[in-house]
Amino acid sequence: MSTDIVKRYLEHLVVERGLSANTVYAYKRDLDKLTAFLEKNGATVKEAQRNDISAFLLFLKESGLSVKSYSRTLVATRGLYRFLLITKELTESPCANIDIPKLPKHLPQVLSVNEVDRLLNIPDISTPTGLRNKAMIELLYATGVRVSELVTLKVASIDLQRGLITALGKGSKERLVPMGESAMLWVKRYMDSARKELGSGKRASNDLFLTSRGSGMTRQNYWVILKKMALVAGIETRKIKPHILRHCFATHLLERGADLRIVQAMLGHADISSTQIYTHVTTERLKAVHKKNHPRG
Repeated sequence: MSTDIVKRYLEHLVVERGLSANTVYAYKRDLDKLTAFLEKNGATVKEAQRNDISAFLLFLKESGLSVKSYSRTLVATRGLYRFLLITKELTESPCANIDIPKLPKHLPQVLSVNEVDRLLNIPDISTPTGLRNKAMIELLYATGVRVSELVTLKVASIDLQRGLITALGKGSKERLVPMGESAMLWVKRYMDSARKELGSGKRASNDLFLTSRGSGMTRQNYWVILKKMALVAGIETRKIKPHILRHCFATHLLERGADLRIVQAMLGHADISSTQIYTHVTTERLKAVHKKNHPRG
């Protein structure tokens, strides 16, 4: 019975709220832990009381779960009971007044402009895959899109006349992002030659970026490519994270005086507080430069 409820809730997240497959899968794992714990203690999801949820949360803490994973499990649990209130299967949530712990804010690590330039110059543009890699990294840095958004771009997502891309973000929300002249140039060169070569003789694909097999690029494919490029560029691989160029895009824009709200719109952040973290990064970098170069730093 509990598993049926969880299944309906996960379907609700996909259909009604448009959450990504990765997020829904993470919620499923969290809620599987909840149902297993409740069943072990002789309760179901609907029968659970506040003390059952408190015992479950204590169990998670004692199992050594990270604060981030603990918080996500609590979010999933609260969401499940909120769903049961909406469907009128319950009149009160056993999660009421249980707070989500505040996560410590870690400033995103960013590359210097010089390091980004080195990365941008690594691809061998004389080969189809090299030209593809060049177009991808130029577009990634120029637009600040997530890697997951980059690899799911379709040919129809590119408007070379207006210099815009249509990115499909979290919750299947679309947003327009300007490409910039350099990225436009490399994307056009890729589409005019390399993409046709990569897709020749294979089933037609509407994915913008193709692998050497002619299929759509995946997040994992690109992650491997980016790490190899960083190694060749002499950049510490520990610095290279999936969102690294997104962080660089936002930080470098703000360092050059871009408006925070404009950067928020381009990143697709629903809440301005998600974008404000980059102002802290900029402040730290400015202080470091001042300390290093000012005579009284």
